[in-house]
Amino acid sequence: MGNITKAYHEIETIDEVKTLLGDGGTINRCAFQDIDFRDLECNAGCRFKHCLFMGCRFTKEMKAQIDGTNLVFSHIDVPFNAFRNTLYTADTLYEGYELGNPDSYKDCFDNKVYQHYLRMGKTATDVKETLARTLHDRAISDCVHELLSHYDERKIIGIMGGHGLLRTDPEYTKVALVSKKLTESGCVMVSGGGPGAGPGGMEATHLGAFLAGRTEEDVDEALNILSTAPSYKDREWLDTAMRVIDSFRSEGVQECRSVDGLTPNPSPKGEGSGYNPSSLTSHPSSQSASPRGGREGAASLGIPTWLYGHEPATPFATHIAKYFENAIREDSILTIAKGGIIYSPGSAGTMQEIFQDAVQNHYLSFGYASPMIFLGTDYWTKEMPVYPLLQQLSATGKYKNLILSIGDEVEEIVESALVFVKENK
Repeated sequence: MGNITKAYHEIETIDEVKTLLGDGGTINRCAFQDIDFRDLECNAGCRFKHCLFMGCRFTKEMKAQIDGTNLVFSHIDVPFNAFRNTLYTADTLYEGYELGNPDSYKDCFDNKVYQHYLRMGKTATDVKETLARTLHDRAISDCVHELLSHYDERKIIGIMGGHGLLRTDPEYTKVALVSKKLTESGCVMVSGGGPGAGPGGMEATHLGAFLAGRTEEDVDEALNILSTAPSYKDREWLDTAMRVIDSFRSEGVQECRSVDGLTPNPSPKGEGSGYNPSSLTSHPSSQSASPRGGREGAASLGIPTWLYGHEPATPFATHIAKYFENAIREDSILTIAKGGIIYSPGSAGTMQEIFQDAVQNHYLSFGYASPMIFLGTDYWTKEMPVYPLLQQLSATGKYKNLILSIGDEVEEIVESALVFVKENK
């Protein structure tokens, strides 16, 4: 009876399974997720007790070893894997995409899931569909936590703002440069993972991480390519992003620097490094993400949603946590960015996130407060005067523990973020 209270040991790779099976005996309280046992030689002496099998595939012999103490959740007939055990990459979302043929997007996994999502309804009532979406989003959250467990949580920094920001806008360049410099200083950048800036997007964040370690001339070249399709509504939006990746992936790169004792990112576990131009029309590769700004770019996490499926996920992110439920996705960004949030200009959605972040910091929901950094002095003090309000609320004690700063230049925004990292390393 005492075993019932123990946590399940999660098994997500074939190697972990082989180790368990090799030991023989009784395998107790393990949770197997999306494991194909059919190509494994199961030890006849193995027995499974109080285990979970989620989306696994078995031989007849294997099934005979699974008694009634175990729970088996079969695959659900939907065009996505409800029990996925790795994050998405651009490879997986855009498998089948052909450079120079933007119309090929309609045949990609990402669009197929989105069209299914629309057919079933954004607020589906079908029990099979809602169950599949819920299980999928739980699995994605599990993958996010697994990925970020390999990093110092105070070096995980988010950028939010308006999703409609054009690639030709000076603010887009600023955000990209801020992200590039923070990545080079050992930080992991997180955003909404789509176009523009904000929970509906933030391509510039991931472009900056992708270009970490590269020269100013490289940045200018990338921006020039992207400028031919400035809006995500442009037919060539995705194609130009793919061309930037294609152009830079085959070249060498400067190594990211260490700043004031801050070391570049350690190599994370997880699936893939992002879009691989050589595998667009075949199965995605399983390359590991480069931790130091190599050909694949430094690790960055995009968190988009199929609720805004008309806004494609940026292929510059090395890891993509795509959700069905937007509320879970928005909360995830604010929760995991314990190194602080940088707010570029945005409107109603951004305001919601600012005050949600302020509440978390006020109550020290995660044990300490994280910086709230505002990019754009005029915007945040005059056009959308939320910064003076937060200052006043903090000064009067109505909001406690807020760490506030504001600026217009790339270097001062970067320094504001790194002060927190350096003080708490």
